[in-house]
Amino acid sequence: MKPSLAKGTRDFTAQEVSRRKYIINILQNNFELFGFQPLETPSFENLSTLTGKYGEEGDRLIFKILNSSINEAKEEKKNQMLHDFQKALDKPFSAESLTDKALRYDLTVPFARFVAMNHGKLTFPFKRSQIQPVWRADRPQKGRFREFYQCDADVVGSESLLQEVELIQLYLKSFADLKVPVTIHMNNRKILSGLAEYAGITDKLIDFTVALDKLDKIGKDGVVKELLEREISQESIDKLDFLFSQSDDALENLLQLKEKFAGNEIGLKGVEELEFVLTQSLNLGVDIQNLVFNITLARGLDYYTGAIFEVKADEVAMGSIGGGGRYDNLTEVFGVKNIPGIGISFGLDRIYLVMEELNLFPEEASAKIEYLFANFGGEEITDALKLIMKLRSKGISAELYPENAKINKQFTYAEKKGIKNLVFLGEEEIKNNTVTFKDLEAGEQKTVSLEEFLGE
Repeated sequence: MKPSLAKGTRDFTAQEVSRRKYIINILQNNFELFGFQPLETPSFENLSTLTGKYGEEGDRLIFKILNSSINEAKEEKKNQMLHDFQKALDKPFSAESLTDKALRYDLTVPFARFVAMNHGKLTFPFKRSQIQPVWRADRPQKGRFREFYQCDADVVGSESLLQEVELIQLYLKSFADLKVPVTIHMNNRKILSGLAEYAGITDKLIDFTVALDKLDKIGKDGVVKELLEREISQESIDKLDFLFSQSDDALENLLQLKEKFAGNEIGLKGVEELEFVLTQSLNLGVDIQNLVFNITLARGLDYYTGAIFEVKADEVAMGSIGGGGRYDNLTEVFGVKNIPGIGISFGLDRIYLVMEELNLFPEEASAKIEYLFANFGGEEITDALKLIMKLRSKGISAELYPENAKINKQFTYAEKKGIKNLVFLGEEEIKNNTVTFKDLEAGEQKTVSLEEFLGE
């Protein structure tokens, strides 16, 4: 059978792994600079932990795992369970006997579960960072995979809006270090609730936000069509028409909302929060061009309660490369109240694609061997291996060609692997305590003393 990859997954070459590591190292360093402590959670959770946290569409994308108790059941029961499983293949799983666990959909809900289980041991505000893979049963396309990494930073136990300001700083510093020009789109879930109240569709808030979140993909006409399909009246849609013609001035748009939200408590609260975050960020020197108040930004996850963020690369046609928001009620579903939280995520895989397209990876981000020692056979091998050990002890990568092959073959190997230098340690060099090496990039060859070689 011809081997193949599961849809939505990838293999990574040495260069790709090194470049991904380059991104991760920058993010980890910034997480630490901002005081976030690392955490890891299991790759799969109880199904009940995940379902009902991501909205209707999100729940459909959860990868469910066949209940392991099927294999432990008695033969008659096992046959019945397998029969039920076969019947359920063509429709959403409903029988609890079929699945009781699922692969992690994101890192936020497992983090909330961790906080709920350990809140008595944690010091609040508790700041954690997490870099691990997640899985979604989505339709694979450019920049969208079924298995991908998220890089998260969250703070729980604080309602202060200064957390929002700090996370904007974390975003901007991290992307500046990666040299990726970005714009942070911002909104507030309270503003969306206020809009629903303003349009008289409070009972349709989720339908409204799910449709609005698709604006970038399906345009105004597509959103209007979906709102009508979700039984939102044309009169309500007409009241919301101003959403699709916002100015470029964030503070001006907020002022317009204040007028429309007169007497609308939740809407005004959202405007007040967003105005504070924008003003404080600008006071800290953030360029207004890097921050956009996007009133149509909804991010269709049910657990957001306040600020919403989405990061987009300025020079590449790609979906969001980061996003997040405030989720003040998330731990309540696990029986623990009054632990507000906010978090952001960096999309490693999409960041990689953006950096690749813009040719932003530095040379040191690729894994390359500094020195390949030619193999002449005989006693020289021992001397070569001793010298390789000395180089490695200095943190310099080196290896010995394993066979006593023709030198042309060894040259070809070095060139194909992108090795920088080919070292010749033959009988003459050993006798004179010297080393001969050729810089394969510059095409220059020279002989130096062993002491000088190790010194360089």
